[in-house]
Amino acid sequence: MPVKVSVIIPVYNPGIYIEDCVSSLQRQSLPPDEFEVIFVDDGSTDETPARLDALAAEDPRMKVIHQENSGWSGKPRNVGIEASRGEFVMFVDNDDYLGDEALERMYDYGVANGADVVVGKMAGKGRGVPVELFRRNHPRATVENAPLIDSLTPHKMVRRAFLDRIGLRFPEGRRRLEDHVFIAEAYLRAENVSVLSDYVCYYHLRRDDGSNAGFERFDPVGYFRYLREALDVVERYTEPGPVRDKLFRRWLRVEMVERLRARRFLNLPDDYRRELFGEIHEVVVERFGPGVAAGLQPTQQVVAALTAADRYDDVVAFAQWEAGVAPTAAPGDIEWRDGSLTIGFTAEYLSDGEPMLFPADAEATPLTDVPKDVPEAVRWVASETAARFGQATADLLLRERSSAAQYFQPVEFTRETVPAGDGGEVRLVLRATATVDPADLPRDGAWDALVRVKTGGWTKECRLGPAPREDRPTPGVGVVGDRPVLPYWTEPHGNLSLEVGARGKRLGLGRVELGDVAVSEGRFGVLLPVHVTGETGVRLRFVSSRRILEVPGTLSPDADRPGSVLAAALPAEDLSDDVWRVAVCLNPGADGARFTGLPFALRAGDGSVLVTPAPGPGVALRLARRARRVLGAARRKVNSRIRTGRR
Repeated sequence: MPVKVSVIIPVYNPGIYIEDCVSSLQRQSLPPDEFEVIFVDDGSTDETPARLDALAAEDPRMKVIHQENSGWSGKPRNVGIEASRGEFVMFVDNDDYLGDEALERMYDYGVANGADVVVGKMAGKGRGVPVELFRRNHPRATVENAPLIDSLTPHKMVRRAFLDRIGLRFPEGRRRLEDHVFIAEAYLRAENVSVLSDYVCYYHLRRDDGSNAGFERFDPVGYFRYLREALDVVERYTEPGPVRDKLFRRWLRVEMVERLRARRFLNLPDDYRRELFGEIHEVVVERFGPGVAAGLQPTQQVVAALTAADRYDDVVAFAQWEAGVAPTAAPGDIEWRDGSLTIGFTAEYLSDGEPMLFPADAEATPLTDVPKDVPEAVRWVASETAARFGQATADLLLRERSSAAQYFQPVEFTRETVPAGDGGEVRLVLRATATVDPADLPRDGAWDALVRVKTGGWTKECRLGPAPREDRPTPGVGVVGDRPVLPYWTEPHGNLSLEVGARGKRLGLGRVELGDVAVSEGRFGVLLPVHVTGETGVRLRFVSSRRILEVPGTLSPDADRPGSVLAAALPAEDLSDDVWRVAVCLNPGADGARFTGLPFALRAGDGSVLVTPAPGPGVALRLARRARRVLGAARRKVNSRIRTGRR
């Protein structure tokens, strides 16, 4: 019977790294009878073949094909295509894994939009992945209206009938860039390409041992011979002009110019650097007309021009200057507003740790001649960056720490030129405010705030911070939906992060003061440093040495002070003469909800209830142990009644 998706996985000596891949496939939300997984073992010499055979024997969705080693991933993928029964094929590497709903979401999205190719949002753990491409969904994407060409890895879902109709398969043999050749042709010949950006479908991992095939140092001669094949595909399916130049610009920028910049270039051995530069020089001169480099950003144009002129020493010197350039982002006001967290920040670039300075009266000037030396190149970059400052952008992204998935947040920003020195130079500063709706974050956990600054040929990310301890705003925890969300500063670096689903001491409820607690006429109230947008239900727990009482409560915004008022009916008739510790659960409807202790207690006796400081750790521990014994005895009594049939 046909299936919706065939997942094709070339396998070669993955060791333990294949386990996350297998687990993610077994967790897929697509019904088990609607997809198959085809592992093509390319002559593995470790224990993987036996592991795959055992897996296939246990799970009817899993199939294994063994073959002699072919040297690279092209042939195993082609073998998988021929063996597939799916309407779509999905290519996955053996050391990566999928989001749990990836196959279902990508298939449905592809069918809904009539796509021949579906590109799912990627997250890179130790590996670079496209960012701009996944800013939003693109149901009908082309190489002209979306940055598709930024994503040339094979990790896509492709309609099988489309592959057969145009006869598209991967180049085979031990070679590089087989995926560029395949994906470039797929983009250019597909009737439609759909980009799904609102769910992380593919997790692209760098192994802890750094042994991914893509990280092996390559032979420049062979590498750029294969790169020319990808350029041949573009020439075959486009006409000379702006579209072709735009596509060629991707290879010039990513595979050539970026390899010759800053520390990435300087960290290579000199003999390898020279060989790499020589091969890049040949391709630039041989294949790229003036329209290709002209569309690059200023710093990239300089590297391309020096490379075309065969000036290796100047490329090295320019890289040494660029190695000192980095963005910085300083936090401003951070506060809760109507259930969202607003985050203010300023961003600019530094050079060797100091703010970069630019000419105040700069005008755009095309780079018609190769700079005579590196100082002239740096002056042109500074002038051109200032002239193009109107194109500069700042973004705030939240990156989930465990998976490295990144999500753009809405940002408003202004561009400001700040006079520096004697007035002939300025700093280029971006002032921004981001709005974070925690309800849009897909899961609990730690989320780090990153600022992405784009100007002058630099597109770099940095953490939001560090903030000096005395300048750190402390907006406190907010309850959004049924999740407590805590902004906090990392230690020791002082960068901004969010903890979604925060609990325990991290909630900051230990800052409550006795003067903010009131007990009166059977009611209990306390001001908590918690932001809520309206009345929110919570649970209160009172714990004594012998009993535990729970009652419902509410959190409501305080009209006069920051924070919210926790209110509840006080079970005064049940509060025997004792000391009662108080705890609150901010998200009682959530799975794994927990109570957090408050720094005070209620002392009941002689018909009154007084507020006192919470007992010390020793007393608290004894109370907790007694409470556990009371609860344990009650459970045993209930279980005994059940076993004996008594009610």
